[in-house]
Amino acid sequence: MSAARIILHIDFDSFFASVEQQRNPLLRGKPIGVTAANGRTCIIASSREAKKLGIQTGERTYVAQKICPSIIFVKSDFVKYWEISKKFLKICSEYSPYVELFSLDEVFIDITSTIHLFGSTENIIEAIKSRIRNEIGEFITVSVGISHNKLLAKLASGLNKPNGVGKIEEKDIDNIYSAIELTALCGIGRAMGPRLNKIGITNLMQIRNYSKEKLILEFGPSYASALVDMAWGRDGRPVIPYYLPDETKSVGRNYCLPQNEYDKRVVMQNLYELCEEVGLKLRRLNKKARTVWVSLRGNCDISGRKTYSECFDSGSEIFERCKPIIEKHICSESKEPARNALACEAGGYIRQISIGVSNLKDVSDLPASLFDNPKKSQVQGTIDKINDKFGDHTIRNGFLLYADKLTTMPNGWMADRFERSRLQSPEATADGGQAKLTTVVRDS
Repeated sequence: MSAARIILHIDFDSFFASVEQQRNPLLRGKPIGVTAANGRTCIIASSREAKKLGIQTGERTYVAQKICPSIIFVKSDFVKYWEISKKFLKICSEYSPYVELFSLDEVFIDITSTIHLFGSTENIIEAIKSRIRNEIGEFITVSVGISHNKLLAKLASGLNKPNGVGKIEEKDIDNIYSAIELTALCGIGRAMGPRLNKIGITNLMQIRNYSKEKLILEFGPSYASALVDMAWGRDGRPVIPYYLPDETKSVGRNYCLPQNEYDKRVVMQNLYELCEEVGLKLRRLNKKARTVWVSLRGNCDISGRKTYSECFDSGSEIFERCKPIIEKHICSESKEPARNALACEAGGYIRQISIGVSNLKDVSDLPASLFDNPKKSQVQGTIDKINDKFGDHTIRNGFLLYADKLTTMPNGWMADRFERSRLQSPEATADGGQAKLTTVVRDS
């Protein structure tokens, strides 16, 4: 292995499901599927027992029940998972200052400069595993990958799951690449795998001998170069500490509705609340935006983006700028009087809503405008303080009367720049004894 770097990739095993089983002993040893808190009929995480039966992440609940009628469904709690992740980050940071949060349940650690303090890579791994057992929970395990770069370390962590350790050295790359599927490598997703298959590439080794010019024609120069580097196991990316300031280029929110939604008002109410959340995060980041994008998806696809000359940071402003993008797709009246329907097609429904803003500017860099309304800013500031104290969406716009209240929470990929920015505060990963899971004992 190259002496230049020693990178670890540490990945929780069946994280969400294991957390639920740690908390509730009655779930241990049983197939469980973690579902979205809003009752969405899709499994977002399977326990180890469920995976052995062939029930994978993304499986529909009714399909899972056909495979295993005794499967237990548990609603997700991302706030709880995030607290555990912060405790995990604190543990890892005691073995290296270079700890990068890749997602809610996995990190990269560069131990090149600290390995001499602990004796060996194996000592560090065993110490981290031991502390997870003692400080987070004995039912929660991790798999670890060791290599000289992030690409191969992540691949190595999946070689001996669960609760295993994998190692990839330069001499191992060809044998491992010959045996794995294209999509096993981070950077080649489910959509990209079939595209590579169509041009005759079914194995990572084949990319090495494929014409670079043809790869560029198919995928563009940037991704074509990335594919060649991946094929040779090259990755020069540094491990970026989670506590360093992260440039925020966009803020967004994605939400899957509990069921197919045909009613225009319900769709727009959900969109408005997501706009409020995005606006709140903008203000917490002291940013304003100029570009807004929105996507509504179901059995039709309504999407678009628009850039404005003025900056904005409130939910109502974001919502008003979304409306022109989607207005042409929605009927003001329906053939069915009881239903204000979507016009994308007959019987059109929406299941997923995405909203985001970009082209961000720091508030401190923006000149004062003659058209700013001080009273409006004061009212918004007061509302933010109340929501900070009593919870997001405590005070809501009248348009949201009788609408379900959405829960603001971290997501599994930690793509939310606001949540990542909160890690920069000293108290973000201070445990205070709060992160260890309390076992809930229930009468059978």
